[in-house]
Amino acid sequence: MSAGPLIGISTYVEPGVRWGVWRLDAALLPAGYPRLVQRAGGLAAMLPPDAPERAAATVARLDGLVIAGGPDVEPVRYGAEPDPRTGPPARSRDAWELALIEAALDRGIPLLGICRGMQLLNVALGGTLVQHIDGHAEVPGVFGRHPVKPVPGTLYAGIAPEQTSVPAYHHQSVDRLGKDLIPSAHAEDGTVEAIELPAPAWALGVQWHPEMGEDTRVTQALVKAAHRGQPLPPHPRAIVPPPVP
Repeated sequence: MSAGPLIGISTYVEPGVRWGVWRLDAALLPAGYPRLVQRAGGLAAMLPPDAPERAAATVARLDGLVIAGGPDVEPVRYGAEPDPRTGPPARSRDAWELALIEAALDRGIPLLGICRGMQLLNVALGGTLVQHIDGHAEVPGVFGRHPVKPVPGTLYAGIAPEQTSVPAYHHQSVDRLGKDLIPSAHAEDGTVEAIELPAPAWALGVQWHPEMGEDTRVTQALVKAAHRGQPLPPHPRAIVPPPVP
């Protein structure tokens, strides 16, 4: 029985996390992410923030990469002033995940961005974000659901060709698309809900949270692409903004 391809998943690092009698800093990830990869047939490896210069060596050992959801991307990364409703920055995570994305695109390994991960993919390729939208995070700490409609002819439409109800929780969205990215799904209000690079690249971002639902098709497609064993042609070098001083 094949062990399946190794899929790295980026993580949080949080101070003062408590379990049992312990209260310590922790690298952590909601369990839905590794479970989603495992249910799709992959081996899950957690990737806590590290020095950005180590990203290429990290990605070289992976067959696929997931950039997980999390805090808002710092607006300076896409040349904007922070909106009062934008959350506090996670600078080490921004720098690490942008470097992971760049390394994955350079190496041509399959890449899936989830929520924040989709937004970072857009920023990595020179795009911008809308810092606040209403209606996509109705109750704090509770995932809602809404339909998304695929764009015919896209990678995502080939994975999920019908309109689908998805679990979602976000207050930011894609504004100007980054280099070569195309929208591949929309919400009913027109919000871009998925983006991707054209073939032969396999780089997809979804604004919703598949790890909170039962539909594993997106992750199955990632694992299938990673299982081929041969890197895809690299994308032209990502336009990653310099690290924040």
